[in-house]
Parts: sequence; C-alpha cells; structure tokens
Amino acid sequence: MNILVLEADPKELAVIKQTLEGGRNSVSYAVTSGQAWGVVQAGGVRFLIINEDTTDAGKGRFVQYVRELHSAEPVYILLITSRNIDDGPIQGVDDTLRRPYQASELKNRIMIAERIISLTSSLVTAREQLESQAAFDPLTNYMNRAAFLRQSAGELERSRRDSLPLSLIALDIDNFKDINDRFGKKAGDEVLKAVANTIREKSRPYDCIGRWEGDEFLLALSGVIGADAEKISERIIAGVRGTRVEVPNEPPLNVKISAGIAALMRITSTTEIEPIILQARGAVTRAKEAGGSQVFLVFL
Repeated sequence: MNILVLEADPKELAVIKQTLEGGRNSVSYAVTSGQAWGVVQAGGVRFLIINEDTTDAGKGRFVQYVRELHSAEPVYILLITSRNIDDGPIQGVDDTLRRPYQASELKNRIMIAERIISLTSSLVTAREQLESQAAFDPLTNYMNRAAFLRQSAGELERSRRDSLPLSLIALDIDNFKDINDRFGKKAGDEVLKAVANTIREKSRPYDCIGRWEGDEFLLALSGVIGADAEKISERIIAGVRGTRVEVPNEPPLNVKISAGIAALMRITSTTEIEPIILQARGAVTRAKEAGGSQVFLVFL
C-alpha cells in the first residue's frame, strides 16, 4: 500500500517515520500541499496522513481537492489537527488525531486505517463482481436483498476472523405510506432516491449498504461498535430530516426516517447474519412506535 505523509515539522515527522518503520508499505513524504498534490495526481496513493497545523493543507483546501479527484479506489485520509474534534466529524476526512498525541495513538490509528483500506479493496472487487450479476437495485443503486445478504455475511465473517465488533443498522422511512397514498408512486420513488442519496452522503464509501424491501435500507458495519453506529444513524436521520422532495402544485415534502441497530461486541462461530438483520428490523419498529425520527439500539 502506498502512504503519503504531508508533514513539515521535523519532530512530528520523526514520530511518524518511526511509527511507519519496518512495515510492508511504500511511504513518501511532502512538506507542502503542492508537492503532495503531484504525488496524489500520479496515482496509487491509498492512505494520506496530513498535519493541517504544520503545513498549508488547510489554507490550500488540499483535502477538498483530493476528494474531488474521484479516484477508482478511495483515498483514506487521517488528519492530524489541534481542532476540537468533539464538535463533530471534519468534512472530507476519514479519521482525526488531535494534537498533542502519543506515538501509540498514531500507531493505533494507522492500524485501523490499514484494516479499513484492505476492506475497501475487497468491497471494490466484490461490487464489481456484483454489478456483473445485476445485483443492484435499479432505483437506488444499492445492493438488492440477495446481494446484501451475501455481502453482509462476508462482513460478519471478517469481523469474526479479526475479532472485531459488528453493527447492523436498519432504516425505515416513517411517513412513506402516507406519501405514496397521497402523491402516488412517482413521488414515492423520488423520496426513495433522495433518502438513498442522503444515506450515501452520510456513510463511508466502503460501507455495505442495501435496499432490503420497500422503503427499508440496511447497513452492515464491520468494526463499528454500537455507540458509533448510533452517531452514524443520527447523522442519517438529521440529513433525511433536512431533505425536501418537490411535488407538483404542493409544498416540498418533509421526509422522516427511523433507525434500529443490532450491535455485537463478540461474534462466535455460531453467529449468523439473518438473526442480526431480524433484530435490527425489530429495533427500527420500536423506534417508529416511540414516535419516529429516532434511533433504537439493542445489544446482542
């Protein structure tokens, strides 16, 4: 894997170099965003470590330019920053490490990035295979039910093999039946496409997402604990709440969605994906019964 480090401070660069030493990765270094941009444009970079405090990356909107490049395989970006990351995720980056930091913290973040990048490569390959099998829902471009079952079973096996947690999120549109009954199937389809786009925007490019049936979507997230799955769900709910779907001669439609999460910290040899899906779908029913536009989490 090709790693690019954008770091101008000699002391912090020494810490990064020591952490990456002895690995199987190819590592290159840059001190300005201009140098780094040339390396990224040449292709092949999968992992970017950027210190926005000691370089011109922030002023030069370097992260934005990398994201707009739309490479065949997404670049994982770890941002080192003194910003308060408790205020929410920083747009365009996959992970953040707040300064000052310990070398052990950096090492852990790099290990997580390597696992996710490996997973991304596997998902890219799997998606290419699935496309050839016509396994995607034509309306939302998500995996259909059969394809999601296969892919989520693979996520479960990966979590089992690597001793990682797994969270499965079920999402169901609260007012979909009313919209369909009042405005017809065409409006309903526009709502489904709008919701699908929001889920995609609020998720990571390598997440396993499928349209289960009707207005119900599922996400299988390997390596994600229940609390983080709640945050992801809340971002999606807020995004959908802000979505407006236009219909002729009527005010824009307000769309709401609920989420149910089934989370596992420990996966045994007998754990199967179908019961987890069933639990997540039951959890989203509980969320809707409680008033909707909210998250209900169960631990298995």
